[in-house]
This record gives sequence, structure tokens and C-alpha cells, in this order.
Amino acid sequence: MKVPGVKLIAQNKKAYHDYHIEETLEAGIALTGTEVKSARDGRVNLRDSYATVTDGELFLVGVHISPYTQGNIFNHDPLRTRKLLVHKREIRRLFGKVKVAGYTLVPTKMNVKHGRAKVEIALAKGKTEYDKRDALAKKEAQRDVERALHSRERE
Repeated sequence: MKVPGVKLIAQNKKAYHDYHIEETLEAGIALTGTEVKSARDGRVNLRDSYATVTDGELFLVGVHISPYTQGNIFNHDPLRTRKLLVHKREIRRLFGKVKVAGYTLVPTKMNVKHGRAKVEIALAKGKTEYDKRDALAKKEAQRDVERALHSRERE
């Protein structure tokens, strides 16, 4: 679904494979000038990244934003820790769930919404190996059903 004013930059498909996603939250992200330009070019990798709460603030760790090609000495460190902009009450709520219930905070999407960079953070619980296999089997079965339906429609 295409939403006006929103451009999808990156998506973390691996997160949906490795975790049970319970809920999502959209957060702003504090970026430098060259990071914003590089992100708008779609040069972002969310794989193997996570969010953590430190001193009452939410930070994004492990997101790779490639250096801007036209950048000079002011270019940024691609793997630096970036601050997420979220209300204090949301941070406290997420921190409580992470500490007590064993959840983790994983970025699932990054987009530009009306000129502002946004990250979708998911409260997620890790899948076991058999859960992953089961999900792949269901996906394959659904694909087979779709193929069979499309072949019947053509006949």
C-alpha cells in the first residue's frame, strides 16, 4: 500500500523470520546531514540491528548507513549508535517489557515521512528453530495453493 508523503527506505525482512512481532512503534531518529542524504538514497541496512534503553533514552545500535558519496571530511561513521526520539512514557513501557518479559526491540522499517526520517521499532520475542521451519513450511504451502489457483484460472 502506497501512502502519500512516505518513502520506504529499508525493510528488515530477517526480523520477521527470526522473531514473533508483538507490537510496533514509530520513532523519529536523530541523524547528521550526510546520514539523511545517504538514507534518502536508500543506502541503509537494518539487518542484525537492535534498540536499547540507556540512561532513560532509546538508542539504535548496529544500523549501517553508508557514507554519502558526495560527502567529504564531514561524512559520518556508518555504524554509529543513533538516538531515537520517543516519549519518556513509551520508553519506560518498552523498558519494562524488555526487562521483565524477555522481549527485544528490533527495527523493522525505515522511511522518510513528510521530510523526516522515521524508524519502526518492534517489540519482539525470539523464535525457536522449529518455529522458523514451521513458518517456512506454511509459506511454501500457501505459495503452492496460489500456483494451483493461477494455473486453473488460465485453463
